[in-house]
Amino acid sequence: MNIEHLKLFVRLATTQNISQAGYELGLSPAVASLHINKLEDGLGVRLLHRTTRKVSLTEEGLAFLPHAEDVLASVEAARASVGAGKVSPSGTLRVTAPASFGRMHLVPALEGFLDRYPDLSVDFRFSDSIIDMVEGGFDIAIRNAQLKDSSLIARKLAPDRRILCASPDYLARHGEPQTPAELKDHACVNLTGLENWVFQTPDGPVTVKATGRLRTDNGETMRDASVAGAGISVNSTWSVYQHLLSGELVQILKDYSLVSDAAIWAVYPSSRQLAPKVRAFIDYYAACFAPPIYWDERL
Repeated sequence: MNIEHLKLFVRLATTQNISQAGYELGLSPAVASLHINKLEDGLGVRLLHRTTRKVSLTEEGLAFLPHAEDVLASVEAARASVGAGKVSPSGTLRVTAPASFGRMHLVPALEGFLDRYPDLSVDFRFSDSIIDMVEGGFDIAIRNAQLKDSSLIARKLAPDRRILCASPDYLARHGEPQTPAELKDHACVNLTGLENWVFQTPDGPVTVKATGRLRTDNGETMRDASVAGAGISVNSTWSVYQHLLSGELVQILKDYSLVSDAAIWAVYPSSRQLAPKVRAFIDYYAACFAPPIYWDERL
């Protein structure tokens, strides 16, 4: 059984595209297709359903995948045992991330990552929607929500501390609330699906349903609306620290912390083999965001 054929098959399971998988391994579409045909012929089963746009694993392909991963992991372990595995990660790394966090914190640190790994290319896709990373062919997803899919593995990169903010202009016009209960008399800018704000108080957790005339599904839009004086909003410190330092926003209700276990996670498909390029990316950004985190430290 050819190891290169197995590598291609495992990559296909993620990309669901023969041309893309072949490109990442330095193969033309024709050669990649030939390799898969040879693998199927050798096994005597069909591993892939093929269409003009993408491929998907057959039942036999799904059953074969973990064994192929095991074989490749064993080969890598054998190479590493004699020093042959000390090779710089290479290929294309496909990463999806929330748009705001990606632009503000992944991109600025990217130059150092590419300098460290000259044989790696990065394909970033930024979206505030939760993307199916397996269906989309992504190696890593950066998320700030709890992991619900048990077939994925998550590594915490950083905490995601959230605070209430408003502009000085808004507070001058409407006054500053002193307790969570007073929020009912204020305009709140809501992020879709997060209208219930839970505060820690001396009497225990208190939930406030935030009301206002503006709701959005984009964190930057919510923050910028507060900067413009539209109302009070809940923001991650990584999103607003520059605005707090400049005075465009003011933190309010400091004595009532929000109850939240939010964090920034690096998520990748469950596999017996963690690809070197995936490990390199996660380790690099975990170090970038190691405590004390620069956005909280500056506050």
